[in-house]
Amino acid sequence: MSQPNGSATASNGANGAAAAAAAAAATFHAPPSAGGFSRIQPDPELVSYPIPTSWQLLSTSQDFLLRAQEVSDLLHKDEAVRDRGNVVPHRQVQLLKDSGLCTLLGPKSAGGGGQDWQTAYHVVRIIAQGDGSLAQLLGYNYIWFWAAALVGTDEQRERIEQWLTQNKYFLGGAVNPRDADLHITKLGADGELEFNGKKTFSTGSKISDVTILEGTFAGESADAPHVFAPVLSKQDGIKYGDEWVDTLGMRGTQSGGISISKVRVAAKDALGFVDGKFEALGAYNTLNLPAIQLVFTAFYLGIAQGALKRGLEYTKVNTRGWPYTPTPAARGTDEVYIQEGYGTLQARLWASEAQFSNVVREASALLHTSPRQKVTAEQRSHLAIQVAAAKVVIADLGLEITSKVYEYMGARAVSGKYGFDVAFRDLRTHTLHDPIAHKRSEVGRFALNGQGPEPTWYT
Repeated sequence: MSQPNGSATASNGANGAAAAAAAAAATFHAPPSAGGFSRIQPDPELVSYPIPTSWQLLSTSQDFLLRAQEVSDLLHKDEAVRDRGNVVPHRQVQLLKDSGLCTLLGPKSAGGGGQDWQTAYHVVRIIAQGDGSLAQLLGYNYIWFWAAALVGTDEQRERIEQWLTQNKYFLGGAVNPRDADLHITKLGADGELEFNGKKTFSTGSKISDVTILEGTFAGESADAPHVFAPVLSKQDGIKYGDEWVDTLGMRGTQSGGISISKVRVAAKDALGFVDGKFEALGAYNTLNLPAIQLVFTAFYLGIAQGALKRGLEYTKVNTRGWPYTPTPAARGTDEVYIQEGYGTLQARLWASEAQFSNVVREASALLHTSPRQKVTAEQRSHLAIQVAAAKVVIADLGLEITSKVYEYMGARAVSGKYGFDVAFRDLRTHTLHDPIAHKRSEVGRFALNGQGPEPTWYT
């Protein structure tokens, strides 16, 4: 549970971000709007990161949570500067890898953290307190790492998780279901597959080491199994677009398009397929949707936590009482409307944190079920409803916190040097990913008649 820091350290967050922005002013400029110039600026490298060998090895869940807080604080120092410059976060992704957070779910035998999803979700939440874009990238990395577990055979899962972990690979995906599927062609007698096509919103692939492709065979029916396969991201057949520029928010996620041309995959890497036939795991195969929706919920909550924490810090140090009343308050912290406003937001945020923690425990238990075939449709349905409810609550509350906090900080807080706007823009952007209204309806149908949602690409 995140509670306000004491006033002795209250200026660290807001003033630290302001200092980073000021330091950049002379050498780093917002990209020009005129044609012919790149809107993507180089990383000004305002913040130095620890050298890879200086990080202590992690062993417990608490170790990973503390490391996440350390990394989150580093990322926030220049978050607003990188946001304004549309900086491609190569250094920041490397920081996630060097710090040990990237391979948190990987087997210890391959150098991974050997942690569970409960830890992973809370790590995403903590990273989001400092940088929403990097939290989304990390959360997606965890989902794509788990792809072999979600749909692969036992052999594929062990082999691919070892490969990803040993190489400390960072993952992205080319899976957007609102686009046409990638087209797959079988080549030769050995069953090698060739992927072709385009996808939009290929979050993270541009800065990834491995991309998960998804496609279907030409001529197959709509309900035929989709093929998921990991491929190296840096190869001639994969081209990345630069259109994810000057978006409202989540600018650091590199969610532009991707073009796939004659990318070949060995038959043994088509997840879940044996001799050309898909070996279904039952309800477990569809856990990817509530699992990724809970990733969304995790970074929504973290963004809201960070915004409220920094608002409180700013108000304690900078906000003045309003003198033009019958009983003027000496300080902003003595203003009744500010006390009432922060009190309401904090109380509701604590409730959302508790709800999130409960759902995370349920999700982690299902994702680590062994054997995977034991997961039932009823368990999956219950999880999907609980995830939807948690997402609805924090989406509404997070948007309110990131906007309302300005009223309690005061007019000077709108200065760009503080970067308080990034939290609102990030949340507003990603909460449009799939309509929240449909999540409300899912919860409503369950409350009214006990009807759980059918698995879809978004539920």
